[in-house]
Amino acid sequence: MSRVGGVARLLRTTLEMIKFSHTIFALPFALLSAVLAAGGWPDLSTLVKILLAMVGARSAAMAHNRLVDREIDAANPRTATRALPSGALSVVYVRVFLAVSVAVFMGAAASLNRLTFLLSPVALALLFLYSYAKRFTSLTHLLLGLCLAMAPVGAWIAVRGDLSLTAILLGLAVLFWTAGFDVIYSLQDEEYDRRVGLRSLPAKLGSRGALLLSAAFHGIMVALLIAVWRLTGSGWLFGLGIAATAAALVFQHAIVRPGDLSRVNAAFFTANGFVSIALAVCGIADVLTK
Repeated sequence: MSRVGGVARLLRTTLEMIKFSHTIFALPFALLSAVLAAGGWPDLSTLVKILLAMVGARSAAMAHNRLVDREIDAANPRTATRALPSGALSVVYVRVFLAVSVAVFMGAAASLNRLTFLLSPVALALLFLYSYAKRFTSLTHLLLGLCLAMAPVGAWIAVRGDLSLTAILLGLAVLFWTAGFDVIYSLQDEEYDRRVGLRSLPAKLGSRGALLLSAAFHGIMVALLIAVWRLTGSGWLFGLGIAATAAALVFQHAIVRPGDLSRVNAAFFTANGFVSIALAVCGIADVLTK
């Protein structure tokens, strides 16, 4: 019984390390993109392979990020309790987990089509680059957005084997959405980043300037979603999803203000989780009811 409990504890700690619950951000956009590409539900085999590729890529990215940042995390009171700095997981274990995750991603990409396989090393390079970005640029938030943008773009390529303007616009929408909410989340580390020389938009611009730029990013996201809506000839259901997205983004910016970060988690997880699910459900329903 204790052995089973130990395995369960290890699994729980691993899932917490890779923030598995945050899969809710990118996965719905990948599903929406796959459905738009197929004009309906893709075949089950393709959906499973897309899911495996996403899980493998995201797990690899998070494991690599935790390995690279373990000393920084240990020095930051907000992150000192994470699995590696606290000793809950060993460096060797996380390295093995990283290698397995890369293998899952590459295998899934290779099984989809030639283009997904050829682009998979590029995707990994971008995911791994993100771990170092905060050391040399304040635009880390946009790089994170690019990493998440690969989900809908990759899903489109997985279904069709090529790239289109629709996929690019949807990917850009995810890029600016992610950058916007990551700026809000990073407000928590503004003073720490500035003190130790790490770069972020809050550390560079201050909380007020960073929030204004975050709002601009989210405005661009809504404009890009409207462009996708018009380009695909989608109906009122997709339009309803875009309206719900805009409302959730307004709510997000209404509850986080300079000097008051007490509701950052509600803005980060709750509002953005709603955005991804609501938009995907409405967009997919729109395609399926045509």
